[in-house]
Amino acid sequence: MGQIIVTRTNLDNVLLIEPQLFIDSRGFFVESYNKKDFSVAGIIDEFVQDNHSKSQKGVLRGLHFQYPHSQGKLVRVLKGSIYDVVVDIRIGSPTYGMHIGVLLNERSPKMLFVPLGFAHGFLVLEDNTEVMYKVTDWYYPQGDAGLLWNDPELKISWPLKEYGIETPILSEKDMCHPNLRDFKSPFIYHQ
Repeated sequence: MGQIIVTRTNLDNVLLIEPQLFIDSRGFFVESYNKKDFSVAGIIDEFVQDNHSKSQKGVLRGLHFQYPHSQGKLVRVLKGSIYDVVVDIRIGSPTYGMHIGVLLNERSPKMLFVPLGFAHGFLVLEDNTEVMYKVTDWYYPQGDAGLLWNDPELKISWPLKEYGIETPILSEKDMCHPNLRDFKSPFIYHQ
């Protein structure tokens, strides 16, 4: 049944995935994950856990990663919208410290695949936004880490003003992550 459109981003192996959407008078149907289709697209990772968050407008979660027990992620929005950001933190990568940002929302079945070696975060653009993401390893609290969301060196243009957000709402933990220059990445780039 399913077919997916895969769009490569400027970051190695970070992919925008668009599954086929079937709409009729009853509503819609989408096959959000099909191992065979994803394998053909080069995503052979095994997903072991699904996470689901609900947030109010202005919440900023990230920029997160986990090491050891690193997690690849397949991110999609069930309700509302987010500005989703991925930062390359693989030492030796030609795109080290670079990022991409994409809008994900409930009106489109698009998803973002975030492989190992990248920090990930998102800004919530609507109240009661629900985000679901599959991960390739279990949560490991001792390996929980991140980068500072507003590190000037990353040059991330979070769309705060465009969505009427004066100040993002962050967890204590997310306010204390290091800047990129003070951070020793555990991830190494492999061609």
